[in-house]
Amino acid sequence: MSQTPESLYARIRQEVAARSDRLWDVSLALHREPETAYEEHRAARLLAGELEQEGFEVERGVADLPTAFVARTGSAGGPREGPCVALLMEYDALPLLGHACGHNLIASAGLGAALAVRAAVGEVEGTLLAVGTPAEERGGGKVAEVAAGLFEGVDAALMFHPGVHDWTWAPLTASAQVRVGFHGRAAHPTGSPTEGIDALGALIQLFNTLGVLDRRLPMGSHIQGIVTDGGRATNIVPEYAEGLFGLRGGTTSALEELVEELRSCAQGVASATRTRVEVTDVGGRYEHFRDNEVLSGLFAAHLDRAGIRLSEPTAGVYLGSSDFGNVSTRVPGIHPWIAIMGSDGSDHTPEFAEAAAGPRARRVMVAAAEALACTAADVLLRPDVRERAWASLRAKAAAGQ
Repeated sequence: MSQTPESLYARIRQEVAARSDRLWDVSLALHREPETAYEEHRAARLLAGELEQEGFEVERGVADLPTAFVARTGSAGGPREGPCVALLMEYDALPLLGHACGHNLIASAGLGAALAVRAAVGEVEGTLLAVGTPAEERGGGKVAEVAAGLFEGVDAALMFHPGVHDWTWAPLTASAQVRVGFHGRAAHPTGSPTEGIDALGALIQLFNTLGVLDRRLPMGSHIQGIVTDGGRATNIVPEYAEGLFGLRGGTTSALEELVEELRSCAQGVASATRTRVEVTDVGGRYEHFRDNEVLSGLFAAHLDRAGIRLSEPTAGVYLGSSDFGNVSTRVPGIHPWIAIMGSDGSDHTPEFAEAAAGPRARRVMVAAAEALACTAADVLLRPDVRERAWASLRAKAAAGQ
């Protein structure tokens, strides 16, 4: 390494600072024109174009997702040769609420980090990837990218998330969407009531059964359901009824157990009501997030230089789920939270969407880009960091954490 770590970090901060106006323009452009899951065509085109303009080799439409891309730079020629770091960018928005989860900031910080590392580090024996990951809010673009092998050979997957807390890592649960459909038999409820088999009654009974189950679920696990089909008319016994259930588990194994509990309850209700039931997954499952404390510790130290101090999450508080979990269980990863508004606020609100285009958000975006870039440089240039990061991941996997 031709420069000291501190001089490299200073160079990275200079490179981010030199691009800060442009990065903020990109963030605001995404914020002004929010695009929901799988529809992020303008966002993907803008981000990929910025990377291509500064010398990255860009592959669009990866993992059979039109709005996904991978931008690559480095001397090794591929992610399986030498060390490899992936900087992840999310850019999908929420229906009706726009960027009320701040993905415009995730995208611009990841972009800034990738450009700064390339400019400051230069050619190294390794590969830097900037990965465009669509549909985090619904569908799970990273689930498809993991399945397509995009993260094979990656030594670290790095991103940050704006929020209302300054936390070193994100307590994110595993999650699944499950559809339950009951088939009964239609009949007139007065003229021939004994001929009917009430599918809606079965679905309502399932909700009641799950209410009992909910009392004994472990921390981090829950089931939330809605009725998506309850029949067509009050003078017809419903022959079909359907519910959609969101399930979360503190770990991926806890989620799998909960899905089986739901299936067992549904089959029991079907047997008791003489209906027939179908239980099917909707979309890919999100695995729980597995923090890599080696990398998150480095990120926190770099962020501290910008005057933002991260702490451990509050025990027992869960922030939701993310398809980044599927990445973090396979390669060392970080997903810290940095506040862009006070802890009395919440994401997925109009107020958070407004904050994601405010002055505090800009400061956070720049600081996150710097810390991500410095952490990426640590992974690329220090074999001990890579070794410790992988050792930590394997230890947590063996412990089921």
